[in-house]
Amino acid sequence: MTERILVIDDKENICKLLSAHLQSEGYQVDTAPDGEQGTAMFDSGVYDLVITDVKMPGMDGLEVLRRIKDRSPDTVVVMITAFADMDDAIAAMKMGAFDYLKKPFKLEEIQATVEKALENRRLLQENRRLRQEVEQKYSFENILARSKPMQNVFTRIERVAAANSAVLITGETGTGKELVARAIHYNSLRKTAPFVVVNCGAIPVTLIESELFGHVRGAFTDAIANKPGRFEDAHGGTLFLDEIGELDISVQGKLLRALQEGEVSRIGEARTRKVDVRVICATNRNLEQEILKGGFRKDLFYRVNVVPIALPPLRDRAEDIPLLLNHFLSMFTAQHNRGEMQFGANAMARLLSYSWPGNVRELMNVVERCVLMSENPIISEPDLPAEILAAPRPAADGAPVETLLGAEGKVRAVVPADEVSLKRAMDQAAEVIEPELIRRALSAASGNKDRAAAILDISRRSLFYKLKQYGLN
Repeated sequence: MTERILVIDDKENICKLLSAHLQSEGYQVDTAPDGEQGTAMFDSGVYDLVITDVKMPGMDGLEVLRRIKDRSPDTVVVMITAFADMDDAIAAMKMGAFDYLKKPFKLEEIQATVEKALENRRLLQENRRLRQEVEQKYSFENILARSKPMQNVFTRIERVAAANSAVLITGETGTGKELVARAIHYNSLRKTAPFVVVNCGAIPVTLIESELFGHVRGAFTDAIANKPGRFEDAHGGTLFLDEIGELDISVQGKLLRALQEGEVSRIGEARTRKVDVRVICATNRNLEQEILKGGFRKDLFYRVNVVPIALPPLRDRAEDIPLLLNHFLSMFTAQHNRGEMQFGANAMARLLSYSWPGNVRELMNVVERCVLMSENPIISEPDLPAEILAAPRPAADGAPVETLLGAEGKVRAVVPADEVSLKRAMDQAAEVIEPELIRRALSAASGNKDRAAAILDISRRSLFYKLKQYGLN
C-alpha cells in the first residue's frame, strides 16, 4: 500500500518542491499552507508521515507536532526550519519528532530521512503486532484445558501473574511448564520486557556461570570479549530457569546471592551490576528429595519456591484429552495442507485409553505424525504409533474414562468413570461434539461464516468465539 505523506509549510515553493520529489519516489503526498489547515487535513485523513515547518504564522510547527502525536502516536513527524534554534530542536525531539532538518536542505537529505523514518515506523508496528500475537498466544485462554486440576492451576497463575514473586513450576516432562511460565510473564506488568530462557540441564557445568552472570574479556581462555549474562539480558523482565534441579551445586550459591541482592558480577570483574529480574523456575525433579541427598541447597529452594505451581500429568486429567486431540488435529491439518481429517472410533478409543507418559508434548507429536502418515481423511488404528498400539487395553471395569459412541460408531464425548455431575458431563460432551458440528456447518456453507452460523442456529459472534475456543480455522 502506498504510504501517505502530509507536507505543511507556509512557503508554496517548498510544498511544491517536496510534493513533486516525493511523488516521483512513489509516495502519495498532500500539502497544507499553515498549521490550522494541516491539522484539519490530518484529522480527516490517514497519514504515515508529516513534514512540517517550525516557524509559521498562526499555529507553529511545535503545536502541529503536539496535536498530531496526541491523535496518532505512530505517525512520524519530521521538522524543518530556516532558523536553527537549539531550544526548538530539543523541544521537538522531546515531543516525539523523528528528526529536525535545517533549510536549505538537499532533496537527497529529505529522501533519506523520509525512508529512514518510515522504516522505523514499520518496525515499530511490526514489533507491536508480534508482541500482540505473542501475548494472545500465551493468554490463559490458549492453555487448553477444562479439567478441575487445570482450572486450579489457572486460578493460581492469574493470582501470581501481577506480582513479582518467584514461582516454582513442577511437573513431569511435557506437561507444559514453559507454557505456564510464558503465560505468567505475558499477563504481568513485565510483558513488554524480555522473557529469557535458560535450560540449566543443557549447559555444561563449566559454562553455566558465564551464561547466567556473564564475563569480561580475558577472564578465562575463551573469553575474547565482554559478554553480559542472562540476568542482564532479562533486566526489567522475566528470567525462566528451566530444569533448575539440574543446576550444579557449585553454582547454586552464586544464584542465591543474585536473587537475594538483586545484583550480579561478571566473571573476572570486581564490580556488581544491579538487575531487576523476576525469576520463574521449573523442574521435573523432587527438589525436597534432592535437598536430603545434598544435591540442592535448602536456602535456594526456599528462595525460588515462594509460589509453587504443580502441573498434573495428562493421565490425571483425561477429560482434557479430546480437547487437545481436536485442537492439534485442526492445527496440523492446516499446517500441512491435509484438508479435513478426523480420528476413527477405534483410533480415538486407543488414544483415550493410552497413559501418555510424555504428556501433552507426546500427544502433540503423535497427532502430527498421524496427520503426516495417514493416507485417508479418517485416521484409523493402524495409523497410530507402535508404542500406543503396544500399550495394554484397559479393563472395562477399571477404565479411567468411558466413551459415549454415536450411531455411526464415532466417539462423541468422554466422561470420567467417577463423574456424577450432569453439568460437567455436558460440558465435556460439548468439547467433542461442538467442533465436529462447526466443521460440518462450515463445509456445508463453503466457508461462509454468516451462513455457517445460521446453519448452527447461533449468532455470528458466538461462532467466532467458538472458532477461537476450539482452535478451528
